[in-house]
Amino acid sequence: MFSEEERDAMYKVIYSRRDIRTFLPDPVPENKIHRILDAAHHAPSVGFMQPWNFVLVSSGEIKEKLAWAADKERRALAIHYEEEKASKFLGLKVEGLKEAPLTICVTCDPTRGGSHVLGRNSIPETDMMSTACAIQNMWLAACSEGLAMGWVSFYKKNDIRDILDIPPHVDPLALISIGYTDHYPEKPILETAEWEKRRSLDHLIFENRWDHR
Repeated sequence: MFSEEERDAMYKVIYSRRDIRTFLPDPVPENKIHRILDAAHHAPSVGFMQPWNFVLVSSGEIKEKLAWAADKERRALAIHYEEEKASKFLGLKVEGLKEAPLTICVTCDPTRGGSHVLGRNSIPETDMMSTACAIQNMWLAACSEGLAMGWVSFYKKNDIRDILDIPPHVDPLALISIGYTDHYPEKPILETAEWEKRRSLDHLIFENRWDHR
C-alpha cells in the first residue's frame, strides 16, 4: 500500500515533531493552513461525531489577550512545584501566542451528534479523545509542511471563551500557535530542560495482565 520511502517518511515526521515556543513573524501560506486543517478534519472520531471546531486568530490584539490568559495561569500553576521545577516551569515561554502569525483555538463540542453517540455513552471523554486525534494530525501535518507548532494548554477555559466568544457548552481544548521558526530542537523542550526523561518503552508494555511481562 505504501512504499518503503513513504513509510520511512511517516516515521521521520513522528519522531521529528516538536512543541515549539519561538516563532518568526513570516506569514504562513493559506494553502498550507488549509491542508493542516483538512488533516485535522480527517482524524478518527468516536461515533464519527467530529466534535472539533477551529477558531483562527490572526489579530494581534486578540493574540495578546490569549497570551495574557495563558501567562496568568502559568504563574498560578508555578506555586504547585518546588523551587527548582517552579523556575523551570516559569521559564517556559507563552510568547509564541503573540509571536506566531496564527494561533488556532481547537474546540470540542460535547453535544455534537446528539445525546446518543455510538461509543460515547460508555466513555463520555471520547469526544475529547477524538479532538486530541485531530490535534495530533495537525501537528504531524505542520511538521511535514516545514512549520513549527506549539500547544498551550494551561489557561482558564472561561477566559478563552470570553476572549473568543465561544459558547459556554463548548470546550476550548488547545491554543495552537503555527508559524516558521529558526530553532527546531533535536529533543523535546521539556527533555532538554531535564523536566522529565523519556521512559523506557519496555517498562510500559505488559502481556495479558497489568504488570505481567
